[in-house]
Amino acid sequence: MGRWKGPLENMVNMWQGRRVFLTGHTGFKGGWLALWLSKKGALVRGYSLDPNSVPNLFTVADVGNVLDDVRGDIRDAAKLEAAIVSFAPEVVFHLAAQPLVRSSYADPLGTYSTNVMGTANLLEAVRKAPSVRAVVCVTTDKCYENKEWVWPYRETDRLGGHDPYSSSKACAEIVCATYRSSFFSVCSPDEPRVALATARAGNVIGGGDWSVDRLIPDLIRGFLSKQPVFIRRPKSIRPWQYVLEPLHGYLLLAERLFSREGHISTAFNFGPDGEGAWPVERIATKIVDAWGDGAKWVLDADAGVHEAGYLKLDASRARTELGWQPLLTLEPALEWLVTWYRAWERGEVMQDFTFGQIADYECLLRDFHRVGTP
Repeated sequence: MGRWKGPLENMVNMWQGRRVFLTGHTGFKGGWLALWLSKKGALVRGYSLDPNSVPNLFTVADVGNVLDDVRGDIRDAAKLEAAIVSFAPEVVFHLAAQPLVRSSYADPLGTYSTNVMGTANLLEAVRKAPSVRAVVCVTTDKCYENKEWVWPYRETDRLGGHDPYSSSKACAEIVCATYRSSFFSVCSPDEPRVALATARAGNVIGGGDWSVDRLIPDLIRGFLSKQPVFIRRPKSIRPWQYVLEPLHGYLLLAERLFSREGHISTAFNFGPDGEGAWPVERIATKIVDAWGDGAKWVLDADAGVHEAGYLKLDASRARTELGWQPLLTLEPALEWLVTWYRAWERGEVMQDFTFGQIADYECLLRDFHRVGTP
């Protein structure tokens, strides 16, 4: 356990009536975070492009009815600034990004302009919004210079990136560190103090992800179409975790930033323990077995462009400083995932179903705080 052992109710009270600006709310993680914030009573304004797939979580779970939905590009600095300043948020979550490795090879300039300059635009807009007290910028576990070693990366390890996506996220980390020291520092005489931290999460899975060129969405699309799914790089190892795990970390991080604890204004990894780092083929096989109904995956002979083969995160800082702890091992996480997509396939009301999974996760949190073990 970490030093902070406050009950879940403290986090609920923190968000009641809080004004929150969320970029990327039409995306997968952004949609889940928007729903969770609204459940906690926060007043949320979302800023994002249109959803990039059909179907998508934003539409399927009716995310638009729980927030103020603003469509815009984070590369449009003037529109982004106007959206933030006019809303006067107290907390900002920055999730909007070009999030795919393979897409970054196809459009490196678009990736850099979105992930680097988009982040700079967001932080520059925050400078113009005196209401903001806390900012969480979400990057990725791929921001590290990956040496394919067997031990997990820590927040102090060297940043880098073989591909445009990974390096753009390393650049975004540097932009955040620069704004933190140059403009949001306690010692800055010209700017109101803003507590800023970055969050680096591993491969996030969960219901409602229909992104192109990702393992879980590709599997689900194949299952629904009754076609075998081609898997490239089945031996690659990733730190898999259910979407609510890192989102809980983001919420805890924002809460502590809001409380003006200066040492929290830094980078944090959010990843599973060692048992949560599985090779791609094990994940695919487990989901195939859970889905049944003739589901199947096969090896793709074309491995495609370079992607990291081995990647793990050390989340000791989040455990120690935030009291964050992963609660779902991969077996139940995959069950939650399959259950979500099966419910959607049956035509259930997916906003209610998604809120139900959030409530189930909050029960796990209450049990954890009560007994001290996941």
